[in-house]
Amino acid sequence: MTLSSSATQLSRLVSRCAVPAVILLAAVHPGFAQSAPVSGGTITWAIETPPTTLNPQLNGLDKVVLVLRNAYESLLAQKPDGSFVPWLATGYRISADGKTYTFTLRDDVKFSDGTPFDAQAVSINLQKVHDPVYSGPYGLALLSPHFTGVKALDAHTVEITIDEPYTPFLTLISRLPILSPKAFDKPDARSGGPDVAGTGPFILRRYVKGQEIDFDRNPDYRWAPSTAGHQGPAYLDHVIYRILPESSVRLGALLSGQVDLIEGLSGNDAQRVRSDPDYTYQHALNTGTPFSLFLNTTYGPTQDPKVRRALLEGIDVTGLVQSIYRGERTRAWGITSPIDPLYDRSIERTYGNNPTLANTLLDEAGWTARDAAGYRTRQGARLSISLIEDQATLRDDRGVLLQAIQAQARQRLGVDLQVQVVDIGTWYEAYKSGKYGVFANSNTPPDAIDIEYHWLLFGQGGVLNLSRAAAPELGRWLQAASHTHDTAERKKLYGELQNFAIRQQAYALPLYQPEDQIAAAKAVQGIRFRPFAQMPENAYDIWLKK
Repeated sequence: MTLSSSATQLSRLVSRCAVPAVILLAAVHPGFAQSAPVSGGTITWAIETPPTTLNPQLNGLDKVVLVLRNAYESLLAQKPDGSFVPWLATGYRISADGKTYTFTLRDDVKFSDGTPFDAQAVSINLQKVHDPVYSGPYGLALLSPHFTGVKALDAHTVEITIDEPYTPFLTLISRLPILSPKAFDKPDARSGGPDVAGTGPFILRRYVKGQEIDFDRNPDYRWAPSTAGHQGPAYLDHVIYRILPESSVRLGALLSGQVDLIEGLSGNDAQRVRSDPDYTYQHALNTGTPFSLFLNTTYGPTQDPKVRRALLEGIDVTGLVQSIYRGERTRAWGITSPIDPLYDRSIERTYGNNPTLANTLLDEAGWTARDAAGYRTRQGARLSISLIEDQATLRDDRGVLLQAIQAQARQRLGVDLQVQVVDIGTWYEAYKSGKYGVFANSNTPPDAIDIEYHWLLFGQGGVLNLSRAAAPELGRWLQAASHTHDTAERKKLYGELQNFAIRQQAYALPLYQPEDQIAAAKAVQGIRFRPFAQMPENAYDIWLKK
């Protein structure tokens, strides 16, 4: 379907706004004093995004990870500085040639279906995610090209081999949720559900599609990583996640006491709740790729670099982000998050909001005539570009932002940007065929995994190479960066890639850096953001103040 628009709203949004975007802190913690945690009780948490699957290995929605981390865990956890600590694994060692990783595992863990957690379970999980019949083109797509084998050396030691040294390998492993071996034989293995057991502090009990997801405390849980706020079972007895896609509806449910906490607030809603002493408010920028428009280099008008550069230069992204989000979001400029140690800030404010240059580029590209509606034409054909967004990821007022960009493209440039919000099936068909103009996308993996997803060759690890960019320079930079542990050298290489991909070739137009927000009744204590990735953590440390 095509997004509708409001002339009054858009006339305000497309006007230039000189107020700079607010740079958000990693987290803003409420000032309520906390007493000693107590056990028991139930919370209801309103969330923004309904899952497309409850299998954590096949889930492609970052927002749904908040829910799934209640039941599913990984071998390692990450500290705020990005270093690793034991979780289901007690330790690891890396061979001198960087190709063999040996993990020792805890011997006191069991899945919620009673199956012991051991080396054989880890081996089965790795074999599964490497199998395209199970994982498809998604899953841990970057693991498969490097993975050459896994074997259980004994009950609690597993050895993983890769084809060549690969710097982000531990980050990939730390993002792999481990499922019970029995789960893969269940009828709902791909969709996920109560039969797909994990090792987490909560057990998935019930899912009402599009409405509610219920968890019970795992009474046997004793293996939280050191990054958690406590050890032993969770404090809460039950956690109910209620799916409420609209920000205003979630806020209304919180203010009326129907739910205890919510995630995902619009700019206006954030201002409303942060000023109320009866509630707490926290937010944090995500790691990973900003919400960006990826311009297809292989189909339609965006094949022409001058058309791509015209879009990059002609839109006032800073003004639109400031206006729509009321200063509550951070304007993006590059290929990864500004909180990432690998981010090169030199690209900031080096392009954009220059409609004179943009119109010159379109003239040079031959789009010099205009039709009766004011759109540019060439040889009688209108300069029309399709912009496709998946309905499942249309959150955080992104629809309003895309409408505003659509209006500026028409008013400033004479470009017919056709915004279409589609279901996942339609999105995937366009993705496979390559017949689209622009895809809107963001993702959160740290340690340049997000960069590889977007800039490796499509079909060769670049599962999110939505611009279909294939310049050989990209591969050279990516390979060199993935083979060195020198952070400064990696940053330099990714900076060169960033300058080439954004400023020179205009493969993408970064819009804003996603963040997460949590508002809660002040009785809800222990709310945390996940270290390093800075997304909302599960309910393990949450408790209710009496």
